[in-house]
Amino acid sequence: MLKDKGYLSLVLHAHLPFVRHPEHEDFLEERWLYEAITETYIPLISHFEKLHKEKIDYRLTLSLSPTLITMLADPLLQQRYIEYLNQLLELASKELKRTQGQPKLNQIANMYLFKFQQAKDIFSKYKNNLVAAFKKFQELGYLELITCGATHGYLPLMQENPESVRAQIEFAIKNHKKHFGQKPSGIWLPECGYYPGLDEILNEYDIRFFVLDTHGVLYAKPQPKYGVFAPIYTPSGVAAFGRDNDSAKQVWSADEGYPGDHDYREYYRDIGFDLPLDYIQSYIHEENVRINTGIKYYKITDDDCKLEDKEIYNPKFAFKKIKSHAADFISKRIEQVEYLDELIDRKPMIVAPYDAELFGHWWYEGPSFLYHVIKEVANEGKIELISPIDYLEEYPENQVCQPPLCSWGANGYNDVWLNDNNDWIYRHLHQAADKMTEIATEISDPNSLVKRALNQAARELLLAQSSDWAFIMKTGTMVEYAVKRTKFHINNFFNLYNQIKTSSIDEGWVEELENKNNIFPEIDYRVYSKQ
Repeated sequence: MLKDKGYLSLVLHAHLPFVRHPEHEDFLEERWLYEAITETYIPLISHFEKLHKEKIDYRLTLSLSPTLITMLADPLLQQRYIEYLNQLLELASKELKRTQGQPKLNQIANMYLFKFQQAKDIFSKYKNNLVAAFKKFQELGYLELITCGATHGYLPLMQENPESVRAQIEFAIKNHKKHFGQKPSGIWLPECGYYPGLDEILNEYDIRFFVLDTHGVLYAKPQPKYGVFAPIYTPSGVAAFGRDNDSAKQVWSADEGYPGDHDYREYYRDIGFDLPLDYIQSYIHEENVRINTGIKYYKITDDDCKLEDKEIYNPKFAFKKIKSHAADFISKRIEQVEYLDELIDRKPMIVAPYDAELFGHWWYEGPSFLYHVIKEVANEGKIELISPIDYLEEYPENQVCQPPLCSWGANGYNDVWLNDNNDWIYRHLHQAADKMTEIATEISDPNSLVKRALNQAARELLLAQSSDWAFIMKTGTMVEYAVKRTKFHINNFFNLYNQIKTSSIDEGWVEELENKNNIFPEIDYRVYSKQ
């Protein structure tokens, strides 16, 4: 019987851009956070709690971006989330009454009412701060929490200003240590973006590993002896783990992936669009912008089915499929390990990295899939769930290779973040980065007001550098908002720069920015200095 001849490493990347608008009570983009909390983060925490009660041992690696951590810990956003949840509970109760004569829909409405109440209970249990929940499971040994770039800046397109790259790493590590009490062992490079030499900066900060897309490891030089089934060391000694294609396709692929199963819930049909405006008006945006409410009654049905012809969702059928898909997923990983056991002289490592928000938000049944995958591993006893850092502890000696410049996303080499839709932003970002380094190097002993302005300039630069804005411009969704945010932070930066250089700092305006764009209160602009 096969016993512990290989490892599976599930790596989830949880990230949202910093979306906080205290100036507006109902800001549309803040709902990105509220939806992710309700549909992904709380369901994951719920399943972690269930696994703990069932005394099932496991290891899962979770990267939490500093922007997400900051929003989860923000009292204003916490209060706004409670108000959002109360609205959902009211709407679900209303739906329960509306669908009384439709048993199939009524059953689903009841499911949502239970789900939203459970979300409120869990949120309350952790005193409105889900960061505490993730910390709890880290301390229990189930989670290996790692960091990301401070604002998810796309590092390959920042390499000409190494001080900016260091700032993305240093502020991320400080934020992580502040909230979790220890430095992270690894980092999720934003968009899995790597360039030769980046590992030297990571090594300066004692980062021991990162994850690359498949080609980032396979095309390393010299060619890795074990492919993506063991890590490689970069020239500086930081380990790179490569994504396994087979496990990726089973979850990500539109054609082969489990989330496309016809019995699973359809994401794109929501009562926010289906029901009359006078009924749904109080639960969508105040300007009567129709948006998703999270209450969806239909299943995917089949590939050619029009949205309006979708069949009613059956939760029992869907969650029965989850168990079989989880079993299939682990069965295929065991097959891989058995095959690889004959080829290589160490235990193979199958690395399966995913965006966390896929599970629950996009794929409603996803958190339950992960739960059953973990249980299946425990029941089978043929492979073991570990974190990349655990593998390095067991196998401290690894081949030294140089990965190429690479990313994940379409074509794998920057294309998503540098194209005709977004290339205009980089001349401004590069100029701002250079000027931030200039003033940080020039001013070593500022008075209190100048220091505040310098620190706020650093915040504005970091927020402008978020890879999310370039990504949104490429995908064509919410482009106006992404353009506005990019211009807003760049303009703030240059205004601050000019005020600092001309000794004409507007203290009231600095305070306004500090209150609005309040990320990284412990920031120290001097990381940008060349000295």
